[in-house]
Amino acid sequence: MSVMSIAEAWPPAGRPFTVAELDRMPDDGRRYELLDGMLAVSPRPTPVHQIVSLRLASMLELSCPDGLQVIPEPAVQLSDDTEFDPDIVVSRDSDIWAAKISVPPVLVVEIRSPSTALIDLNRKKMAYERFGVASYWIVDPDLPSPALSAYELQDGGRYEQVAHVRGSQPLRARRPFPVEVVPAQLVAALPRPAS
Repeated sequence: MSVMSIAEAWPPAGRPFTVAELDRMPDDGRRYELLDGMLAVSPRPTPVHQIVSLRLASMLELSCPDGLQVIPEPAVQLSDDTEFDPDIVVSRDSDIWAAKISVPPVLVVEIRSPSTALIDLNRKKMAYERFGVASYWIVDPDLPSPALSAYELQDGGRYEQVAHVRGSQPLRARRPFPVEVVPAQLVAALPRPAS
């Protein structure tokens, strides 16, 4: 496969993006995601973002039962015009063998950053809800007060916030499996940003 420019990957004028065009985007250090045919471009995550993600993935991995897998940054294709690269996904063993996850994971976790906060809280949450992702967590790694919000899909197909914890308050999740997460532990010993 040859390297392609953004202009070459762009769909014809007036037509929304599809996953096929998204797959042709260059690997240029940005994160390209697709939401209802609209391209969302954001900078790659910062090192702090990645540290928080790694710590949470490690906590999840320690409690993860047989039959499920914790996966960092997989491509999750929700439809022909929507694909995300969430920070962490928990999927069934049977759903991980293709290049992309194309069935609803049991858990999706997004680590908030200033450039993605509104999309994570609104548009992505609605898209994951429509797709049928059972549990959706949003982690805010803000110092000095990190937080975690947990949403679960209810019988009517809508998310309900089941927890919001901050600092040293533990999240004692039951879904997708029992696990305890303390937001303060995700940012422990990280230096404060220079002013």
